Formats: sequence, structure tokens, C-alpha cells
Amino acid sequence: MKEPIGVELIKELREKTGAGIMDCKRAIEKSGGELEAAEKWLWKQGIAKAQKKSARETPEGVIASYIHVGEKVGVLVEVNCETDFVARNSAFRDLVKDITLQIAAANPRYVSRDQVPEAEIERVRREIAAENAGKPAAILEKIVTGRLEKYFATHCLLEQAFIKDQNATVRDVLAAKIGQIGENIVVRRFVRYQLGEPLS
Repeated sequence: MKEPIGVELIKELREKTGAGIMDCKRAIEKSGGELEAAEKWLWKQGIAKAQKKSARETPEGVIASYIHVGEKVGVLVEVNCETDFVARNSAFRDLVKDITLQIAAANPRYVSRDQVPEAEIERVRREIAAENAGKPAAILEKIVTGRLEKYFATHCLLEQAFIKDQNATVRDVLAAKIGQIGENIVVRRFVRYQLGEPLS
């Protein structure tokens, strides 16, 4: 006979992930009672759910601000969701707060790679090619592709490593939250101010 799943374990997983009670129970069952494995299982489920919801409209949401300690860095961000109910939900608000912290700490320039102007991508390509002049074409192409991916991971918010978990990208965190909340969530735009620096 199977051992019943402890309420404390469900509660702990729920506090860590914000997922529903039944989802936490199922995750613990699927992972044989291992908390870390259950958390990973929930993340994967969230990412799968997020892909299905990505085309849905997001007319609600919030504009949030963050001023870093010392008042030398400030962030404004717009994050959208489907309903006003979710916009007031603490799990959504926590996500928005994490996104403002991410922008303040990691200084992205764009939300996603589709926002990077073609002229900027070409400039980066030319720069990499010039640095590696004389290398065979096939090797050069691999270098350019690899370095461009690194550029996107540095400058695009959704592709950056998440400041609270370097094993996940901001896109992964967003997808997991979509799966947990059950609505599409979109980071629409942001601006980051740094004292003495012009806006990019």
C-alpha cells in the first residue's frame, strides 16, 4: 500500500512554487516524494501549458517601478495578463517584482531577440567576423552563431539567466508562472534609468 503524501510536504512545495494543492500533490507523487524533483516536474508542466496559452490576448496587467538601494538605478516595466483578477493576484505581483529586480541587476536592452534591430545584429556579426578574420568559412559561421546567441543571452531580458536561479532563463520563469496561474503573461516593455547615463 502506498504511503499517503504528507500535508507538510505539499505545503512546502506550494510555498516554494505557488502551484495549486492538487498540482503539488501530483508532482510529489510523480517524483516519488522528492521535493526538488517535484519542483522540476511542476516547472516542466508550466512550460508546456505556457506554450498553449501564448497566443491569447493580454489586455490587463500592471506598470510597476523599482528604485535600487542608493537611488542610482530605477526601473519601470509593463507586464500584461488576461484578467484584472490575475493582475491583483500575489503570485503575478511577485513575478512582476522579480522582473523589475532582473532589469535593475542585469541591465537588458530589449525584451526579446525579435526586438533587436536588424542593423544591430548586422553590426555585431561584422564585429565578430572582423575579430576572427582569416578563419575558414565553416568555423567562422559557427563562431558568429555562438557569439550572437551569447549577445542575445546578455541583452535580451527573456533570454537572460534568472538572477534568483542561474539554471533557468527569465523565459522559463515566465512560462512556469503562466502554467501556475493559468493565464498568458507578457512582458510588454520596460525602461531602466541609471544616474548620469543617457537612455538607450
